Amino acid sequence: MNITKAVITAAGRGQRTLPLQTLIDSDGTEKSVLSIIIEEVLRAGIEEICLVVQPGDERPYAEEAGHHAGRLHFVHQEKPLGYGHAIHCARDFVGNEPFLHLVGDHVYVSRESEGSACRLVKIAQAEACSVSAVQATRENLLPYYGAVGSQRVRDRADLYRVDTVIEKPTPTKAEQQLIVPGLRVGHYLCFFGMHVLTPAIFDILAQKIAAAGDKGGVTLAEALHELAQREQVLALEMHDWRYDLGVRYGLMTAQMALALNGQDRDEVLANLLALLAAREMGRNRK
Repeated sequence: MNITKAVITAAGRGQRTLPLQTLIDSDGTEKSVLSIIIEEVLRAGIEEICLVVQPGDERPYAEEAGHHAGRLHFVHQEKPLGYGHAIHCARDFVGNEPFLHLVGDHVYVSRESEGSACRLVKIAQAEACSVSAVQATRENLLPYYGAVGSQRVRDRADLYRVDTVIEKPTPTKAEQQLIVPGLRVGHYLCFFGMHVLTPAIFDILAQKIAAAGDKGGVTLAEALHELAQREQVLALEMHDWRYDLGVRYGLMTAQMALALNGQDRDEVLANLLALLAAREMGRNRK
């Protein structure tokens, strides 16, 4: 199982401008979010990258990709019919091959030099099946993520065999259907924002898109649930960090995470302490 292609979705409402934002990466270099994501993908051995965008967005994305622009292919999501539909738009690019998929509005900060996507691709190639990156997540955050029910693979502390996938479950539904042995109470395995998918996902998405019609709203979670009934789907638990740029203070939080994980950590901490000290002195003077 050789994985050389990646699909990054960036056409969603409220999502399309986020990859164009600028952050200071862990190496101290100013980069667009898109460039940071592309570098994550390239470290995983990917050769070609497909960006799913709204019509007319190719030029700004190519500009922000810089010297990586030559690796990019663009496909349009003509109508806002949902996340699953956006992935399906890349079917012709992917062909009959497995592929890495990342969302364009997340920044990933790895505890290790090889990167989260690289570890995910290695597991998928070794197991020759679809693998979703997941993270143990508190139940109050369930409204933001898809979540999986699964059983731990023997002799692996971080690998699970998926049997159930639910998009943004309620705590009650999660407690009934998504309990994973070994996790802390009130925690569930939620999507990390990256997957390796076999091409079988496209037939499932096509069926669900046809059934939904112009209503749209097809999710990757419901397609993955069906895929797990047909073939092996694994979940790899990540202990890295993912930051959703679309939530309140998302960009600021991602920037702080990159800074505290990089070469400017001491400078940033010193500035934060100075800021907090100045605010405390201001309160004391009142």
